[in-house]
Order: sequence, then C-alpha cells, then structure tokens
Amino acid sequence: MKKIIFLFLVALHLDEAFGWGFRNGILHNSIWLEQAAGVYHRESRNGKYQLTYREARAVCEYEGGQLATYDQLEEARKIGFHVCAAGWLHKGRVGYPIVKPTFNCGFGKKGIIDYGYRLNKSERWDAYCYNPHAKECGGVLTEQERIIKSPGYPNEYENEQICYWHIRVKLGQPILLQFLEMDIEEDTDCLSDYVEVYDSYDDVHGFVGRFCGDMLPDDIISTGNVMTLKFLSDSSITGGGFQIKYTALEPYSIPELNSSYTAKANRDFSHFNFQ
Repeated sequence: MKKIIFLFLVALHLDEAFGWGFRNGILHNSIWLEQAAGVYHRESRNGKYQLTYREARAVCEYEGGQLATYDQLEEARKIGFHVCAAGWLHKGRVGYPIVKPTFNCGFGKKGIIDYGYRLNKSERWDAYCYNPHAKECGGVLTEQERIIKSPGYPNEYENEQICYWHIRVKLGQPILLQFLEMDIEEDTDCLSDYVEVYDSYDDVHGFVGRFCGDMLPDDIISTGNVMTLKFLSDSSITGGGFQIKYTALEPYSIPELNSSYTAKANRDFSHFNFQ
C-alpha cells in the first residue's frame, strides 16, 4: 500500500527562463498557462512581464484568438480563474483576475485588479487571450473527482508545453491526488520535463514536489481544498505522458497513517489550508 504524504506549506518559487523570438516569420515567444471560459494567460518564454502590447496581441492571434476583454476576464474569474500576474487586455488595458486575495496578490481585493488603459504600449506585461476553441492545456477544475491527463494523451506530449491545473473543491474537503500512469522524460533532478504539485492555488506557495520518469509517486493529500499541478516539457525528448486522478475527500474519511501528526490531523482540521 502506498504511503500517503501529508503536505506542509513551503514557500518556494521556481522560475523558468526560455528563449523566444520570430521563427519562420511567426512569433513563438509565449507559453500556455491556465485557462477558463475561453480565457488563458500567456507569458513570454523569457519569463514574467516581457511582452509589449504589440507582442501580446501577436501571440494571441497566432493561436487563433485575440486579447481578452475586461468582461471576458471577469466571466472567467467568476468560475475560478485566478492568476497573480498582470497582463495586457483588449485595447491596451492591463489587469489580472483574483478569486482569493492575499497580502502579496491582489492588494487584499477580490475581482479584476485593473491598471487601466496604458498610454505607453511599450510597457512589458503578460497577456490574457480569448479563444473558446483553444487546445486543452490546464484549466480550473471544480468537480469532486477527475482524471487529469497530459496534453494529447494517450499520444506523446509535445515539446515546449507548460500547463497549469488549478483544483478547487468544497470548503473543508482535502484533496487526494493519485498518480495512475507516468512516462515523462527522466533525468537526475527532473530539470527537462516534469510535473510539479503545489498545496495552494498557485505555483508560488506550498511546493510539494517535482516528478519525472516512470516511477509512480506516492499518493498525496492536500492540507486544504485547493491544489495546483504544473506540467512542463522542454525542447527535446518527450514521453508517453501521465494520468493523475484527484478526489475530493470528506474531512473524516482520510486514511489512518502511522504518524502522531497525521493521527492528530484526522481529529483536528483547524490547521488545514481551506479556502
């Protein structure tokens, strides 16, 4: 029987840096992030806040979409779209959607954090695109149970993918995460292709672990009702992908563990990160 890991909140942020530019006359300078209601967040392959307004428009149009309007971003936010990164919107507006404000994100406010229409279109931000027919790569998940699959599964995933899945279930429900299948390019420190798990609603806080190869990680139980999964692939070798199942648990249905801490946790959930 697999060992179940209880998570402890750890503040850790891993930044990724990628080269970008025009290739064969087409702009290839952004990465896929989470999406909801046809809205998705883009950032440059150079990292956060590297796109001018012109470049932001170009990356959205390259995928068959356009910069999202304020109203489209708000509709996505209403169903759980939460990103702590300002991005270009339609007609040169800048903002970002906050579902649950924190001290470091959203200035303590819920809603669209609006920077207004920018006079200087050379300012560098991320981008929020709108395309209801965009490929599936990440998203906001609120079902009680679901299997998360790598892009294109059961076919091999593609190079240069970044996907985020944000899981939010009912208040008071911890989340059980189970790795069903795993075939991701393997290297010693999982620096090429990998899946990361966070015990939070973003990839800034609550880092749990980074996984690659074909060995199935232990089951994981969150400390609250939110989790984030991040998948990244580099520009070379790919693999068969993965299937990861999450299940929303009732507070007192958590399995017994051989640990005084976890035994206490089964009786007292006051320390859990419920949101």
